[in-house]
Amino acid sequence: MGKVTRAPSQSGFSLIELLIATGLILIIASTVTGALLQMTKHQQTVWNRTEMHSGIRGATELMQQEVGQAGRIALGGAPTLAAAVTAAASCDPTAPATNAVTVAVNSTVTGVSAVSGMFATAGPPAAYEMLTTLDGDNQESFRLSSFATSPATITACFTKSHAVGTVLAPLGGFATGIVPPSGLANGSDGYHLKMYGDINSDGQMVYVEYLCDNGDLLGPSASHNLYRNVMAYDAASKPPTASSQILLGNIQSNPPPSGSTTPVPCFTYQTSTISVSTTPFTFVLDVAITLTVQTEQVDQVTKAYQTETKALLNVSPRNVFNTWEYAGMGYTERIQSTPLSITALLPPVP
Repeated sequence: MGKVTRAPSQSGFSLIELLIATGLILIIASTVTGALLQMTKHQQTVWNRTEMHSGIRGATELMQQEVGQAGRIALGGAPTLAAAVTAAASCDPTAPATNAVTVAVNSTVTGVSAVSGMFATAGPPAAYEMLTTLDGDNQESFRLSSFATSPATITACFTKSHAVGTVLAPLGGFATGIVPPSGLANGSDGYHLKMYGDINSDGQMVYVEYLCDNGDLLGPSASHNLYRNVMAYDAASKPPTASSQILLGNIQSNPPPSGSTTPVPCFTYQTSTISVSTTPFTFVLDVAITLTVQTEQVDQVTKAYQTETKALLNVSPRNVFNTWEYAGMGYTERIQSTPLSITALLPPVP
């Protein structure tokens, strides 16, 4: 009898098994996708807050540095006397042109005029620079009466004789290196911080003006930008506010202090007024900077914009502070007056 051969059985998954496997795969994929989306949201949150923090930190660090340098005086050409000077019989501090002599000066800096950074205006109001001869026991400070650029000369009254090559330098600093909120028209205020001097320590004096347009002044029409406008201290005019001057964007009104509904201004000042040779000077001894910035994008986790407030409460303009100390001790030859070119840059741009 012949052997019976059976057909092999068909192995595989049943429909129910396939449905269960597909469901498990969908559950796992959904979990992984949800985790990835959540991670993406957290990364966006971190990025938003990092950008916000980095921007406000960079802006406040720059402002802190420039406030610290404000009031520093410098001569770009580092001048020396090109001819000997003979002492005058007498010099009248109230009339600097009396017995004044004109002497040529040389620059020790290649390509820079020997009188770069000098200023002298008879006025009124008078604005003048105090220079000092650096020649040891023969040293004296004198009031610059006038100067010329071509050829480079200075005119002043000297009480001592000085040899060729004597170095001239301005000592002390500007009393109004941080333009005070009072005492000068169009000075600094809660939303305009104005300063000048050798801000970058490169021998070139500049005027710097910060505008904090956070909405407190212009309301709905505010740009919500922090602007930094910088120019030469003797510039003919002040450039108008432009997008190229934006230092920080998305700035908002600062929170009010406890018990008040009035927002804290961006800039506040501690001042002291001292008369120097009968002329009152208002010295800014401390600047407080408070900025509130908002993230550029809505936080994906909280579904709201995030904000950060950074306050620098004790930013001291050391050059102005040192000048204030000189004034208190009666060292008037270390107090530099406000150049008229700075006064001309203070009003708002038409």
